[in-house]
Formats: sequence, C-alpha cells, structure tokens
Amino acid sequence: MLKVFSKLFHRDGEEAHPFCSAIVAAAGSSSRMEGENKLLLPLEGIPVLARTLMALDNARLVDEMVVAVREADLLAVADLCKIYGVSKPVKIVLGGQTRLESVYLASLECRRDAAFLAVHDGARPLAEPELIDRVIELAHRSNAAAPAVPVKDTIKIVQNNVVLSTPDRDGLRAIQTPQVFDAALLGGALKLAMDEGAAYSDDCAAVERLGKDVYLAEGSLENIKITTPEDMLLASAILQRREEQP
Repeated sequence: MLKVFSKLFHRDGEEAHPFCSAIVAAAGSSSRMEGENKLLLPLEGIPVLARTLMALDNARLVDEMVVAVREADLLAVADLCKIYGVSKPVKIVLGGQTRLESVYLASLECRRDAAFLAVHDGARPLAEPELIDRVIELAHRSNAAAPAVPVKDTIKIVQNNVVLSTPDRDGLRAIQTPQVFDAALLGGALKLAMDEGAAYSDDCAAVERLGKDVYLAEGSLENIKITTPEDMLLASAILQRREEQP
C-alpha cells in the first residue's frame, strides 16, 4: 500500500523523504563478553558502537539518531560521536532495565514529527548503509519492515531436551535490524507492551501483537550481532575481507 506523507525532510541537495529517527539500543549488560562492554571494544581499531553510528550516519534515509545507553556510558558515547565525526543530530539518553524499556524510552525522545522509527542494535556494527536504506524504503510502502536471511541450520522444537518437531527450514528466517516502523504504529505497540509487562526479543514481535504485518527485506549474512568474543573474531574477518575487495 502506497502512502502519502506530510512529514517530509530534506537536506540541501537531497531528495525529500519521510523523516526517520533511528533508535539505537545500546544499554545491554554485555553479559557474555567476559565482563567487558562489547560496544566500546575496538573492532579493527574502531569501537563497535562507533561503527554502528557511522553506518547510520551514512544511510541516506536516516535523519537523526537517539542512542539508549547505560548511565556509566553516557559520556563515553558522547565522545565517540565527536571523535568519529557523526554529522547527523544525535541524542544520548538513559536506557532501561530491558531492551523493550530502552527502546520505549528512546522513542519518547525522537523528534515529534518523525514519520518512521528505525530500531537498530548497537551491537550490529556491520550493517551497511545500503541495507539500512533498503529496509526503510520497504517500510515507506508497508508501515513495518525488517531485514532477514534464510536459516542455514536445521531447527528443532524441543522440550526438556527432547525433540518435539522439526519445522520446515524453507519457512524460517533469521530476523536482523534495523527494524523500521511507522512511528505511530511502533509507539502504540511499545506502549501496549510496556503496560502489559511483555518481554519481546525484538520490536517486530510487539507490532505483530497488534495484528499488523511485518514485511521482510533482503538482509545480509555479514550483518551479525556481536554477542560473544567469537563474534568479534568473525566481525574482524568480515571487515578485513571488505577492505581487500576492490
């Protein structure tokens, strides 16, 4: 369904597009990173979160960023924006106890006339600007979009370590971020989830709870989430390969 937008934004020399605020979820505990804040660790010489912010900064359809962080990281993240030359407007806000709460609090700080909200994991530093724009463009047409890749492994439904069933892998997708939504739609979904005390692993689930369709864009196998030390090794290898490519 095509939409007509009243909230259009453009910079000098750029084509007008619906204003999009990017929410960066960066308030996690990094519990599987052996006591270190994974977002501030250097990845090929540049902190993980800085790479994430730089990718959003270079995405044509992102207009501002709101970063939800832990209280201890407020100043460090502000410094990252300065050191690495993030040019778009950035707000750094205090996150909550859960990812859902952090995204909700950040959404309240987005520009009030934002037409779309793009929620991205701070720990996905390898999302390329082209992927980010691709998902936002799909959200312009559908109200709710996310990048996805086919599942490579066979998945089992289990209970008490006993296999109950094996779903058809052809119908399974691994969902990534950014997940992009009509601002009013996501705002309502987050508010309902907060009121109900729900625990969702991603923002699509909150929107799905309202009975709304989420459309999938082509993701990237390189758009990994940094969770463990092994992920840092893989991310470094991906960056090195990108630098070697002409």
